[in-house]
Amino acid sequence: MPQLSHSPSAAPGWRAWLIWGVGVAAYVLAITNRTSLGAVGVEAADRFQADASTLALFAVVQLAVYGGMQIPIGVLLDRHGSRPIMTIGMLLMAAGQLTMALSPSIGIAIVARILLGAGDAAIFPAVLRLVATWFPAQRGPLMVQFTGILGQAGQLVALVPLAALLHATTWTITFGSIAGLGVLFTLLVFAVIRNHPPERAADVSVNTDTGLVRVVTSAIDVGVGIRAAWAHPGTRLAFWSHFTTPFAGTAFVLLWGMPFLTAAQGLDAAHAAGIISVYVVAGMALGPLIGDLSRRMPYRRSFALVLPAVGVQLLAWLTVILLPGAAPLWLLYVLAVALATGGPASMIAFDHARTHNPSHRLSTATGVTNAGGFIAALIAIFLIGLALDLQGAGTPETYSLEAFRVAFLMPVPLWLIGVVFILIERKRTRIRMGLDPDRHR
Repeated sequence: MPQLSHSPSAAPGWRAWLIWGVGVAAYVLAITNRTSLGAVGVEAADRFQADASTLALFAVVQLAVYGGMQIPIGVLLDRHGSRPIMTIGMLLMAAGQLTMALSPSIGIAIVARILLGAGDAAIFPAVLRLVATWFPAQRGPLMVQFTGILGQAGQLVALVPLAALLHATTWTITFGSIAGLGVLFTLLVFAVIRNHPPERAADVSVNTDTGLVRVVTSAIDVGVGIRAAWAHPGTRLAFWSHFTTPFAGTAFVLLWGMPFLTAAQGLDAAHAAGIISVYVVAGMALGPLIGDLSRRMPYRRSFALVLPAVGVQLLAWLTVILLPGAAPLWLLYVLAVALATGGPASMIAFDHARTHNPSHRLSTATGVTNAGGFIAALIAIFLIGLALDLQGAGTPETYSLEAFRVAFLMPVPLWLIGVVFILIERKRTRIRMGLDPDRHR
């Protein structure tokens, strides 16, 4: 399989680790920002007097902006590098949380989520570009997994300290504090992050098909880059892998998990927070294992890792919602662990994007890939909220187990569609790589 030389061959020095560390810390804060509303979803519904569809709209708008910005962010990263894009992203998130802190109405709160989604969209792809630029290519799969793993700590920050701060103080103080952290990290990112090692004047790309070495400049045609990335079946395999694996966990943690566990399953807030914490910790624990297995089986990881992760999630999800009565506590923990497989499995998608695209369109391909999971998540979040409203169970006072059973069937077709396209694009990728014969010739 042809390989890309996106990164230096020498072992990374202290500066590379410092830059990556600051990038990951910024990603932790981005995840905290992203999931902040889910941790206080019931309080948000009360504050804005919002029904289920309106509450879902907060998350849907945020994810729609996030997903819609992925390709433009990728193009901007390919042109300008990580430092300026991350700096602007952190500033936008700070502005979004300050707006949310002061928001007097649903309309202003939606503007806040738009700013938040736009800023959040810049961070993860930018950190992946730093990995590709500052670290040897052979470290790529594990570095991507570790980036994703450490970033998920932001969910724990949102789940425990943020919720505790809200209950101890006020809405304005809580979200204003996160905005202050955003300003601090804007300055830190600008001061520390650098686009590429000092010995290189610019990013260098090695074309996977021709071996041609080129210096990346801002003159690359945007449309050509996007079309070229999508034209490769490996990029499409990456997109559908990311579409299918993490969306259920995202929808669960970002918005609907706490209402489902407390209002529908009858758990108190502490037990519900414990289950979501297990989801986060399990994802962090599974990441290195899945990353190492991905490295060891580069030609079988879709069958051996991605599709099993989807199957485990679907089985646990259906078991919980179809079981008569409330699910036993142990089964809800099983659901959390099953959903947690989606995050590490989704990181495999970014290795597909890295492997099958030269550096001059690496971030564009990463943006295409990253959009997949968030498109699926926003569809799932919206459909769950709509299904609750249509059953007359759209507010915290009317949530019920039976209504959630029906609403939680909405994501099932997304899993099935994703599996079909993974199988199709996997076959096309293997033909492109010469691993399978092309029977249509």
